Amino acid sequence: MDRARSLTILRLAMPIIGGMVSQNVLNLVDTAMVGVLGPTALAAVGLASFAHFMAIAFITGMSAGVQALSARRHGEGREHDKALPLNGGLLLALGLALPWTALLIWATPGLFPLLSDDPAVVAQGVPYLQSRLIGMAAVGMNFAFRGYWNGVNLSRLYLRTILVMHAVNIFLNYGLIQGRLGMPAMGTAGAGLGTAVSTWVGTVVYVVLAWRHASGAGFLRGLPSRAELWTTLRIGAPAGFQQLFMAAGYTAFFRVVAAVGTLELAAANVVLNVSMVALLPGVGLGIAGASLVGQALGRRDPDAALRWGWDVARLSALMMGALGLPMLIFPDPILGLFLSDPAALEMARDGLRVMALGLAVDGVGVSLLNALHGAGATRRSMLVAAACQWGLGLPLAVLAGPVLGLGLGAVWASQVLWRLVQALVLAAIWRSRSWSSVAV
Repeated sequence: MDRARSLTILRLAMPIIGGMVSQNVLNLVDTAMVGVLGPTALAAVGLASFAHFMAIAFITGMSAGVQALSARRHGEGREHDKALPLNGGLLLALGLALPWTALLIWATPGLFPLLSDDPAVVAQGVPYLQSRLIGMAAVGMNFAFRGYWNGVNLSRLYLRTILVMHAVNIFLNYGLIQGRLGMPAMGTAGAGLGTAVSTWVGTVVYVVLAWRHASGAGFLRGLPSRAELWTTLRIGAPAGFQQLFMAAGYTAFFRVVAAVGTLELAAANVVLNVSMVALLPGVGLGIAGASLVGQALGRRDPDAALRWGWDVARLSALMMGALGLPMLIFPDPILGLFLSDPAALEMARDGLRVMALGLAVDGVGVSLLNALHGAGATRRSMLVAAACQWGLGLPLAVLAGPVLGLGLGAVWASQVLWRLVQALVLAAIWRSRSWSSVAV
């Protein structure tokens, strides 16, 4: 891979990576803020966060359709209507999220006990999840905006908005969790509310930016044709189901860990949040790769699309492998920022090291997964991801944890193994070039 191509990838990816890293830094800040409430609150918020991820997964998956269509139209030179997929994505997000939000807020007290047998975890997890759900429609719309910005090479606008959202979130969490700055002390519910409000602030910022930068491309000036709306759904729905299966898989994984113990659940929550700081730069590179693949296919150049996929995968593996080194060598100082309980720290140490060893493999997998999204081949990526996580990862986690009692390190090793298998399968699909004939 030559220097010019690397710079092209990084120029597009760096704002996305900045937004991804800042999102996870914010997750760590949230974890540290909630951590003052104790291990039970940490366990409750960790479990509720993945339940929230599962609740919004299908809606956020629609952004894959927006990005694929916008990137393809950008590559085709259709400057006056390339924002029409964004309009359709916003409409889908609102139509899906509003009734789903009302239903889930009502159902949360009855459903959350299915995730944990600890009444104290349930008592703190339910209000957090209900507060987070208030922002579901905003999350869906924000992902549609993100798909458009990335598809047309304006990812810097995504980063600006994320930073505004984070500032609002930190301010509100600081006040609402423990009752500072004249705000009420709401505990975990305050942390969820702060995140939800900041998400709506982000939506307002996105609308203002889109009015400035996408009016000439058709923003809010019409809807895509019925055929294009169907294409958005055809591409976005499998990506949405993939997100749903992944979120449900992580929720089930946390349920497996919860069966081992509440202290293990708190440790697992911290391990995952820390490791995601290194993982999501790879996601950012993958999203950039999806745009480059889609634009190349829009120019009718599948050879260039193939090469972009491999180049992004190599760069992602190198970057994520490097980011995993501090986690491998210095786990205790990193974990000590979030865990004060010596027993929880001991449990988390091996898990963090195992996750660090698998990050380079994750870089390949997540890059090629997103490359397939950019080509519109979301159905294939969905089937591979769901089969590997549910057919391999979760059964191994159950075997290593509750059945054999091998400890948290072995449970995390099961997660690295299924991701390795996923990366190998995705590499074979990408090499086959079967994705190049998908119509978008």
